[in-house]
Amino acid sequence: MKPKLFESLMQGDSEFKEHIETQKHKTTTHPFLRRYVEVGIKEGLFSDSASALGRLHDTLVQAAYPEMIGRDIITVMPTTEPMERFPLDQKAVAYRYAEGAATRLSGTKNGIADVYTNIQAESSEEWTREFLEDATWNVMNRMVEKVGRALGEEETNRVLALYGAVADADLAGGDALDQNGAVLDWKGVVGLHNAVRSQNWKPTVLAVNETQLHQLLSDDKFIHAQYLPSDQTDLDEATVTSVLGMRVQASTLVPNGTAYAIDTRVASVMLLRRDVTVEDWEDIKNGKYGVRATTRFGIGVLRSNAIAKLTNIKITLT
Repeated sequence: MKPKLFESLMQGDSEFKEHIETQKHKTTTHPFLRRYVEVGIKEGLFSDSASALGRLHDTLVQAAYPEMIGRDIITVMPTTEPMERFPLDQKAVAYRYAEGAATRLSGTKNGIADVYTNIQAESSEEWTREFLEDATWNVMNRMVEKVGRALGEEETNRVLALYGAVADADLAGGDALDQNGAVLDWKGVVGLHNAVRSQNWKPTVLAVNETQLHQLLSDDKFIHAQYLPSDQTDLDEATVTSVLGMRVQASTLVPNGTAYAIDTRVASVMLLRRDVTVEDWEDIKNGKYGVRATTRFGIGVLRSNAIAKLTNIKITLT
């Protein structure tokens, strides 16, 4: 899912446009926003407060999205509703992510799963008024990017926690697979793929830690053209982009020693109620000011047997 940048949101999202109009009034009073606008105009980066807020939003979104691999390992559905109801197949087991917990929603019978858009991921950065008085453009811009990256990580951690909370007995094959302390290799990937296929689902994504990605690059089956087409392995970039029809998504946020194969078409859903939004932040009592980024969404596992999990993978390269 590509980011909706400022101009397209202003044209097509009335709620976002209203939010920006509110923020424009704060560019003359809020210490961070005022300094951001003043310095940016002085350096010729934009001409007024509206374009300044556009630059602020786009900078933060572009920094957030590389960290949001969570959206690549789950189906994302925009919604304007506080809740969506999903029918479950016979023997399906669903999980809803709550703050620090996962709740089973149905047993082995036909049923429904209600996914609520009541989760908010957020990140913020704070500065004193004195710091802001002297802050340069580069410093402020780097801090905005830092907020974006932190938001991306927070959202992805929520999705990974959802998958991590699924009981082993409810996974594809009825249990997690065990790599027995060995590095991730072709055999391990085939095992994950087979576990999902054995449930009559087709895995679309392989989610791994960066360490496991580099373990794969040490397996000759991932670097010889007779096994993988050249466009699926980039040795210069040290990446494997696709294997057995699964897109490879690697992140240090995936627990080291664990890998997932997921049919994202049916396994799970993210209901996106509000995409990345930039807001001012202040703690007047303590003299702290800054910027905050938030998203609002709901996530749930709908068919846990479309998820295969491999554990006990060696956590070092060799």
